[in-house]
Amino acid sequence: MASLQTFEIANQQMVLKAINLGGIITELLVPDKKGQLTNVVLGYPDISDYLTDSFFLGCIAGRFANRIAEGKLTIDGKAYQLAINNGKNHLHGGVKGFDKVYWQVTKVADNKLMLEYASKHMEEGYPGNLEVVVTYELTDDNELLIEYNATTDQETVINLTNHSYFNLSGSMDNTIADHDIQIETDKLVAVNADQIPTGVLQDVSDTPFDFLRNRNLGEAIEDYKSSDNSAIGFDHCYAFESSEFKKMAQVSSKTTSISMQVFSTEPGVQLYTGNHLVAPFQQHQALCLETQHYPDSPNQPGFPSTTLKKGDRFYSKTVYKFGLKD
Repeated sequence: MASLQTFEIANQQMVLKAINLGGIITELLVPDKKGQLTNVVLGYPDISDYLTDSFFLGCIAGRFANRIAEGKLTIDGKAYQLAINNGKNHLHGGVKGFDKVYWQVTKVADNKLMLEYASKHMEEGYPGNLEVVVTYELTDDNELLIEYNATTDQETVINLTNHSYFNLSGSMDNTIADHDIQIETDKLVAVNADQIPTGVLQDVSDTPFDFLRNRNLGEAIEDYKSSDNSAIGFDHCYAFESSEFKKMAQVSSKTTSISMQVFSTEPGVQLYTGNHLVAPFQQHQALCLETQHYPDSPNQPGFPSTTLKKGDRFYSKTVYKFGLKD
């Protein structure tokens, strides 16, 4: 029977703590403008609280991050029904996704942590035995580098991300209202009322979703609410289309001057502003920038493919680079 364990890695200026449940990052310490180490990810005070977490705090989300409409898949002409855990849809791998399983920690070096998980055929409804390796590394350039590798013995789909909630303000009592954000694309994956893509990549220029110029996030949330009475914050996938390694976004806090740049080989990044956080947390206490493929990609032939075939290797790389904003 697996038990909760905590692991720690560090470089000269950063410290990362993670647990084997869900590969969850529980703390990430980076220097602020005074050189003091500051935790920038939301977490629980007791690791046992992660056993009942419903917010996907800090976890590896999979097999398929984000939503799949009605949990329905067709692979190689065969229909599959995935677990339903988000209204009538499938979210972040299902009822017992990668966030709720114990990963095997196979390497702990000074600055590197490697986790492995073998997802069995038909787990949460997905075909194929999937072997997954995720590596966390703290580089000398004050980066958190996350690499994802996977292979399968049968054609399947895969979409992995890290679901850390970031708050760069120096105190988790604060919200993200003092954060500025810039996202390097003018394209958004348009969705319906159930947050399922319509198949259209929407031009966000001069709309509340436009972050091509640096904007204050607190003001942006209020602007969005003013334009849509049902809005409570952002939970949208920004589309880059390219699988080249590129800068996707930058966030900074006026309070600490800590900045975080996001780079990835993924074609999309989901901005989530903690809209549904409740006690012991609070709404908009932190934000996620989840690098990933687009939601419901298996059912959208015009989207970049999430298919993984036997004999092929899935690889993805994301970097969160920390520094100070002038």
